[in-house]
Amino acid sequence: MLEDVISDAKKRMSKSIELLKAEMLKIRTGRAHPSLLEQVKVKCYGSDMPLNQVANINVVDARTLGVNAYEKSSIPDIEKAIMNANLGLNPVTAGEVIRVPLPPLTEERRKNLIKVIRDKAEQARVAIRNIRRDAKSSCKELVKEKLITEDDERKAEAQIQKITDEYIGLIGKHLEQKEAAMLEI
Repeated sequence: MLEDVISDAKKRMSKSIELLKAEMLKIRTGRAHPSLLEQVKVKCYGSDMPLNQVANINVVDARTLGVNAYEKSSIPDIEKAIMNANLGLNPVTAGEVIRVPLPPLTEERRKNLIKVIRDKAEQARVAIRNIRRDAKSSCKELVKEKLITEDDERKAEAQIQKITDEYIGLIGKHLEQKEAAMLEI
């Protein structure tokens, strides 16, 4: 029973780390990356669709993304969606390819993005701590129901705390890496 509680906590904590990684990929550094356009929704076929479902996104060079529409008729919609996505990007259509040049980041913009990154990391830490709290309360419930002893509870809580510290350390590593990438010119 305790193993189930601990393994569930581990799974949930690793999902929090994966979510943090995905969120950090969306935040723009100085380099082009296809994930920058993942949250762009294109009004196409009567509904809002993710850009990666109506076009192929690739990296042309370090500061340019290329968007190849699956259907030529959707090019104007894709261009409009990228402009309206509040990413500060101005797509340029060259025939059937939409080029999205990334302007260099200003010092002020970098500092603002670092604040956003730190906020996302703190949200992930809070999520990890909430998972720890849930796991500890599950252990307390098992003691109340007399399914485990208090000694087993203390051992499990120590193990849960160790896992929590490990995952919070991972968040710190990801934060440092992203900050270093943001400050790179």
